[in-house]
Amino acid sequence: MGSSLSAQQYYLRGEVKDEAGNVLQNVVITQLRTGYLFRSGSSGTFGITTNFLLDSFQFAHPGYRTEKVAANAEAFLSVKLKTAPASANSARPYKLLSLTKGMLKEDHRRWFAGDETYVSIVENQFVNAKGYPSTGVSLNVDRASYSNIRRFITLNSIVPPDAVRVEEMLNYFNLNYTEPKPKDLFSIQTKVTNCPWNPANQLYFVNLSARKLNLDTLPPSNLVFLIDVSGSMDMTNRLPLLKSAFRMLVNNLRAKDSVSIVVYGGVTGIMLDATSGADKEKIIKAIDELEPGGTTPGESGIKLAYSVAKKHYMAGGNNRVVLATDGDFNVGLRSEADLDTLISTHRQSGIYLTCLGVGMGNYKDSKIQTLARKGNGNFAYLDNFAEAEKVLLKEFTQTLYSVADDAYLNIEFNPNYVRQYKLIGFDNKAGALSDTLAVIEGGEIGSGYSMMGVFEIEPTLRTDTVMIERMAQLKLRYNLPRDSVEKEFLYNSYYNFEPFDKVDQCYRFSSAVAMFGSMLRASAVSKALNWNDLVLLANATANLNDINQREFVSLVQQAKVLYSKKRKKQSGN
Repeated sequence: MGSSLSAQQYYLRGEVKDEAGNVLQNVVITQLRTGYLFRSGSSGTFGITTNFLLDSFQFAHPGYRTEKVAANAEAFLSVKLKTAPASANSARPYKLLSLTKGMLKEDHRRWFAGDETYVSIVENQFVNAKGYPSTGVSLNVDRASYSNIRRFITLNSIVPPDAVRVEEMLNYFNLNYTEPKPKDLFSIQTKVTNCPWNPANQLYFVNLSARKLNLDTLPPSNLVFLIDVSGSMDMTNRLPLLKSAFRMLVNNLRAKDSVSIVVYGGVTGIMLDATSGADKEKIIKAIDELEPGGTTPGESGIKLAYSVAKKHYMAGGNNRVVLATDGDFNVGLRSEADLDTLISTHRQSGIYLTCLGVGMGNYKDSKIQTLARKGNGNFAYLDNFAEAEKVLLKEFTQTLYSVADDAYLNIEFNPNYVRQYKLIGFDNKAGALSDTLAVIEGGEIGSGYSMMGVFEIEPTLRTDTVMIERMAQLKLRYNLPRDSVEKEFLYNSYYNFEPFDKVDQCYRFSSAVAMFGSMLRASAVSKALNWNDLVLLANATANLNDINQREFVSLVQQAKVLYSKKRKKQSGN
């Protein structure tokens, strides 16, 4: 493990096109040396972190000949795929998990809902613990997926499977927060119980909590509100909703905090230069005067916002750009790859990025997600005023104050206890299941954050066997804010099985959330599930005194009706 962290890292960039020069998205790229899977983006481009200067890759796409290519990581790699004969198309050698019933498994195309876009993700598979005992996950406080799912179901609409990210659904509830010991920044707890959808297997929960910062001693904030005021924001659930959200945020500010407002739309400019949080009336007046119109020059807006943040940079403070948009960038940089390149240049500047997504119909989840993850920040979706209140008022410090950066967690299983394991959620990290942490991009952990990770495991031994060795070793690696020195928090996990009906409510409820995500994604697990079972589990495990968990039960019930109607239509009844 230690040697891999110090190994030379390379970043291979390239593109995939057909013989006519058309870009090919979602091409399956296999690193032949390791077997890791990657995919080309919407503009046909890709970027792959590798430990090898010289490497070989296989490129495969439905309807095209599979090509094996040698690559030098220091040179841009351009790949052209030739059309395959018709007879070859019916005998593709590779099979990937489907996103929806009836869709070819190897054809993980980008999903569209109206004109909305989502990054295509691949569901994690079971991994042999003896051959690959170590798996790593990137940590962040993103929770946009859950509120976006709620928006679809509330509108009586099927949820695009790639809009479903189980780890963000679990993040939404901040389950089982446990205050760390006084000397620690984190606390970790683990638990093993029965798997509700597979009696032969078990669920292994990893619950991580971060220290809550003292509100009275929070460092001063230099906030730049970057607000999309383009024509596409001229709807009730867009700019007016954001104006209400920012008013709430302003009410939390102190005299030592400062706010600047940058807008982009018909024009890109500074609406309000750095103003003390004590002058709330002036800030709110500037917010109220915002009017929508024009195109969406996202690139110029982002550049100007970072320029303003740097101009008023507070050493030792919380320097953050808060971007609010429907993500419909139609002037300047547009693709996820272009945005990745732009925002990554600012990542090391000490300026964080919080992204607030709004809207429907042309909402670009994939673009906003790219910005948040590459910009050392977090991502929330505001589907209504209550969600804005939750994110910017109730969870103010978790959203806007970081306690750790570049955080990622490694779980190394003991094969004597675990025969194989499957990580539920974090599917965008599918290619890194057996990877070392050196190639996993860490995320931001906010104040008072609680993460619940879930694995389905096939145990090696029976539950009544005496087990004295550690079941797994967990290593959390992170940097303190504005510090480049990597730190490590170590936790040894022992087998502590409890029957499902006896285990704490937070773990049982987490299994219901994971099951819900699997049903919405039409994942492999969902074949063994049905909506009636999920409704029963949700009702039995939710804390009805918690408004968010109570709403979850209602959402599951609505989804049952919606998806049952869909199934009847597909069967012709």
